[in-house]
Amino acid sequence: MTSMAERPSPSVEDYLRAIYGLSERGVPVTNATLTQRLGLSPSSVSGMINKLAQLGLVTHVRYRSVELTPEGRRLAYDVLRRHRLIELFLVEELDYSWDAVHREADALEHAVSDELVAHIAAKLGNPTHDPHGDPIPTAEGTVEKPATLLLDQVEPGTVGTIARVWDTDSELLRYLTEHGMTLGSRIEIVERKPFGGPLVVRIGEPPDDETHFVGDEIAAALSISVHR
Repeated sequence: MTSMAERPSPSVEDYLRAIYGLSERGVPVTNATLTQRLGLSPSSVSGMINKLAQLGLVTHVRYRSVELTPEGRRLAYDVLRRHRLIELFLVEELDYSWDAVHREADALEHAVSDELVAHIAAKLGNPTHDPHGDPIPTAEGTVEKPATLLLDQVEPGTVGTIARVWDTDSELLRYLTEHGMTLGSRIEIVERKPFGGPLVVRIGEPPDDETHFVGDEIAAALSISVHR
């Protein structure tokens, strides 16, 4: 952990968290994917990547992916721990819905002290996952590597449990809630329609499971733990 005085700027922390979040899901971290993820201009992203490289927090070869250095990864874990604990606290203690916490945590993660974060963790029983199924880094700077697969990587015939959901799109999270695609739900991949068509999945336990047609955006946002 770092003291508040030692922390990098909020914008640097945002970038480090975004870089880790993309790589965590197997998405190549490039200027283009960061531009899309952060909703900023390509020139702003390019300038910040150069700054992060100068600070020794990332390595970047032009036209190749961006990678965190050990120091960059340590700082990313710090901000991820704060962000994910705040999200869980808002859900568990203040009755927020899972689609409403990301923006709040975005703002609060830069303002809370390590002491407050430690109290939040203790209050919640030192949890290991946030409301969206993402692992919470420990205070010592380690993080679980869950054995999950993105839905768009899974072959038809696979049965699993929804284990993680990309948390940045509130409308998508509300849609998933309305259609029963929440953490812990059973999911069966039935068919992939040809020519770029949707995935056909069944959600829930038979005989009460329901068929859904899932487009690319949802398939890239859901991760499942496969039943062996």
